[in-house]
Amino acid sequence: MARDLKGCKVAVLATDGVEQVELTEPVKALREQGADVSVVAPKSGKIQGFDHHDKKDQIPVDRTLDQARPDEFEALLLPGGVINPDALRLEPKAIAFVKHFVTTGKPIAAICHGPWTLIDAGGVKGRKVTSWPSLQTDLRNAGAEWVDQEVVTDQGLVTSRNPQDIPAFNRKMIEEFSEGRHASRAAE
Repeated sequence: MARDLKGCKVAVLATDGVEQVELTEPVKALREQGADVSVVAPKSGKIQGFDHHDKKDQIPVDRTLDQARPDEFEALLLPGGVINPDALRLEPKAIAFVKHFVTTGKPIAAICHGPWTLIDAGGVKGRKVTSWPSLQTDLRNAGAEWVDQEVVTDQGLVTSRNPQDIPAFNRKMIEEFSEGRHASRAAE
């Protein structure tokens, strides 16, 4: 039985170059359901949002990776944007942060280019996922089963392709986050 998201602590891991709508719309949906959402980034202050190739708004950072502990969060959101996940993949603290959710079976939602970060955290092997089409070879090479669908759910892992998929992505993300940890996915 799904539980309410009231008080559910959700980390949104992002940095400069994040696709703004892939951060702001899911965060809005989570907060409407009562979740306690924190934007976590490698740096303090603000991160630069984008609309594809164009700069958008500065997004406030709630906590840096140095300040945030993954064990204090119940779920993880990984928004896309080409620059954002590519930069996060170069941050060992970001990969360790994501790996915590992978190994403990906590739910993760990743959209567009967001699954790129999951590759480095060992989070896609043996999983069915979708993403922005250019990532399909990377995801397959990392052991994922890539499919071209609006939203894919695989035991607590929710993935979508692009901003147009956000409504379906949000519904499934909320459903999976409300279910909580998937013990069957936790590492031995």
